[in-house]
Amino acid sequence: MQKLPTALYRTDQARELDRIAIQEYGISGFALMREAGYEVFQCLMTRWPATRSIAVFCGAGNNAGDGYIIAGLALRAGLTVSVYSLAKPESLKGDALTACLNYVEAKGTIIPFEVGQLIEGDVIVDALLGTGLDRPVTGLYAFAIQAINHASAPIIAVDSPSGLNADTGTVLGHAVKADCTVTFIGLKQGLFTGQAADYCGEIFYASLAVPEAIFQAVSPSAFRVVKKPLPRRDRCAHKGCYGHVLIVGGDLGYSGAARLAGEAALRVGAGLVSVATRTEHAGLMNLNRPELMCHGVENAGQLAALLEKASVVVIGPGLGQSDWAKELFMAAIKTKKPLIIDADGLNLLARSPVTNANWILTPHPGEASRLLNCPTAEIQQDRFAAAAALRAKYGGIAVLKGAGTVIASEEGLAVSTTGNPGMASGGMGDVLTGVIAGLLAQGLSLKNAARQGVYSHGWAADLAAEKDGERGLLAGDLMPYLRLWSV
Repeated sequence: MQKLPTALYRTDQARELDRIAIQEYGISGFALMREAGYEVFQCLMTRWPATRSIAVFCGAGNNAGDGYIIAGLALRAGLTVSVYSLAKPESLKGDALTACLNYVEAKGTIIPFEVGQLIEGDVIVDALLGTGLDRPVTGLYAFAIQAINHASAPIIAVDSPSGLNADTGTVLGHAVKADCTVTFIGLKQGLFTGQAADYCGEIFYASLAVPEAIFQAVSPSAFRVVKKPLPRRDRCAHKGCYGHVLIVGGDLGYSGAARLAGEAALRVGAGLVSVATRTEHAGLMNLNRPELMCHGVENAGQLAALLEKASVVVIGPGLGQSDWAKELFMAAIKTKKPLIIDADGLNLLARSPVTNANWILTPHPGEASRLLNCPTAEIQQDRFAAAAALRAKYGGIAVLKGAGTVIASEEGLAVSTTGNPGMASGGMGDVLTGVIAGLLAQGLSLKNAARQGVYSHGWAADLAAEKDGERGLLAGDLMPYLRLWSV
């Protein structure tokens, strides 16, 4: 698998990178278009080497020009080529028109797209709309996208699947469901979060051989999270060197959440883990995990001694919203220790908002909607903006969970793409909270604990799913893989 860059850009920034390459470094727009078409064609033939025919869908902009370049390369390679156009060739402009005329001169044919048309090709190339779309897809373009998706052939998207917002990862009415996407010069941030996970397929990157210096002029809008190994432990190390995590939660009937968080913290290397829970649970919670130190706590006074001993505090897993939960929550958020708030801890925070620079919040979209007092759909419409808004309102680090989890810190936005749909089961968020706490206890900064915690959590789930499949994946199945990651 290709190693992608870590820097991500908005579409306006990607256009600025193009402009700099063309105007300041003298690279012609057509040269970039030709290189882009070549990269897509090479990817297509590498991925599907038995291809004998392709269907290329071209729109009206520069993305269409890429499509005509690809079609011309396919002709010269001896493939059967069908170009389905949604714009009259004479309406094209600039480099796109040049690419189209070159294709026609090479004896290529263009078929005006019509609804109900039979699509012929071993592989479909999506060169309809690219990255510039900012409004819902309607009319003939919507029908073309439906035709592409309903065809049985695999699909390769040029720069971005048509109909997908390349800034936010949301579908604008209709979008192409590609098997792979080849994107150019600057990786677009929207390809890595939200609905994009279901539409981009495997993402490939082509720099188009632009000078590395152009990237110095445009600061990335976000970064992809990549693994950073934990430092080797000293031979003389002991449990006191790696922190003491306190998990506060587990109201009556909800002991499992705190139990999962506690074991996850241990599995990534925390030195000690205590659980403050209901008295009814304390004697049972560690029966099959005796390394957990479980304490029955019924009020804030009893919690105080445990807070004093802890180096990291977690509040929320299985906490509930009872009077007991509220009392412990208010006591926990007054601590000066690094704090992680999850689950019902977030719901309680939403009722009485405060800020704290020394905590990590880990909401899913529903919890984020309550924290920001807006509909969940609005959160999902722009996950980058939502994560930034959470951090601005509450301080610290905001981890907006979901496909392409977004992590907002004072240093900017990051997105992690590890994980899979098998994680849509109870307890996964509790494990993530424990993982982040365990890393924080070992000395990682808030930002790095959040980023690496999200990454390793998804990585462990990917390994577990690879072994036994996604469906039926349980939160507890991640434990042995978390230990592998932290080795």
